[in-house]
Amino acid sequence: MPSKQYKNSESRGGIWRRFLDGKPEYLVRHYWWAYLWPWGVWFFDHQPIINAILFGQYRKLSQRALRDCIKNRPPGRFLQLTCAYGSLTPTLLEAMDDELYLMDVADIQLTATRNKLVDTEKERLLCARMNAEFLAYGDDLFATVLIFFLLHELPPDARERSLSEAIRVLRPGGRFVITEYGACPKKHLLWRLWPTRTVLQRLEPFLDSFWHVDLAAMLDEHARRQGKVIRQVDEFHCFSGFYRVCTFELLEQS
Repeated sequence: MPSKQYKNSESRGGIWRRFLDGKPEYLVRHYWWAYLWPWGVWFFDHQPIINAILFGQYRKLSQRALRDCIKNRPPGRFLQLTCAYGSLTPTLLEAMDDELYLMDVADIQLTATRNKLVDTEKERLLCARMNAEFLAYGDDLFATVLIFFLLHELPPDARERSLSEAIRVLRPGGRFVITEYGACPKKHLLWRLWPTRTVLQRLEPFLDSFWHVDLAAMLDEHARRQGKVIRQVDEFHCFSGFYRVCTFELLEQS
């Protein structure tokens, strides 16, 4: 028999409230079933499921992100900003011989990531529970920052704060790699098919706002506010521009 607390939770707006525990309300309200519910975490963190969600592009996107992060990367600390389903984090650790910092607002996500690793890799993964909007790391601490499919899941104000924080903790001369949806794909078949577009926008309530963001301009604005200069050095597109991997660098201060 459900407890009184459970019934009250449902009557106040749904089961999602049970997962709040200090997490952002937008995350819990819209994504509890995918990132916070144990059965959801188990289901979605399987390679065939992830690949299906990304229309068969996961391997291509993760390999490109890995390449852009690792090849000739600047020396110094590496931060992965929030966990990602799939093999991305284990593959990063295999390609590195130093430590990888990983933060996420959900303990269940950090635990799931650690469970994919062998003991020697776990020793090099430095996990911390924190909100991407309010990082507890110091200024200019990291040489590389990676964001893999996070920004489209954030409402506009949270997206702005998260990008500002990422720039704050990235040191001059550092590299910033972002894997995400491309710009608004009005000519893409998936957009032109009403059922596909509707399902995407239903499951991803903040995707439409992200589709209309000028990512490079937004990063430039936040960098300038902090007295930094950022430039885009590479952009990779796949699936007819539906997805992209963007690489930025913070210029050294003269």
